[in-house]
Amino acid sequence: MKKRALFLDRDGVVNEEVGYLHRTDEVRFVDGIFSLCRTAAGLGYRLIVVTNQAGIARGYYTEADFERLMQFMRDELRAEEVELDAVYYCPFHPEHGVGKYKLEHDDRKPGTGMLRRGAREFGVELSDSILVGDRCSDVGAANAAGLRQAFLINGTETGGCGGDYLQVDSLAEVERWLMERG
Repeated sequence: MKKRALFLDRDGVVNEEVGYLHRTDEVRFVDGIFSLCRTAAGLGYRLIVVTNQAGIARGYYTEADFERLMQFMRDELRAEEVELDAVYYCPFHPEHGVGKYKLEHDDRKPGTGMLRRGAREFGVELSDSILVGDRCSDVGAANAAGLRQAFLINGTETGGCGGDYLQVDSLAEVERWLMERG
């Protein structure tokens, strides 16, 4: 069996969007994320979070703050029998970054850096992998990297996005797609 990944944007997909999330007391997991991840892992998908973190770039919180929050989230996921294989993040922003964080970087979606890193580090075939996101930049990254399928969760992007993707109202729809198509 080819190695493949379920790439997940974090804010709006794994946890509810609260705007520059960096405190554990603000974490609320999106309905269906635990079941989706367990199903995907059972089908042989690696579970990889890929997230732009403009809050670091803007100086709202530090990389250490992000790492602490992600350790908390990983512990909470583990309690639900979900083990993330990796969490990749981009702390850079070309316009709003401060100091060393003010730069364009291929990791920043719609760049493909984080997806390609997952492919390298885990031997993942991008053409057999999928991504779930809530922004056009997620769709753009998935399309540019040649992923099998991109899903866009309804609600964040009101005008739609260019590119190829399936729009869904819930993570349960993504889970059904996985169960039907493997």
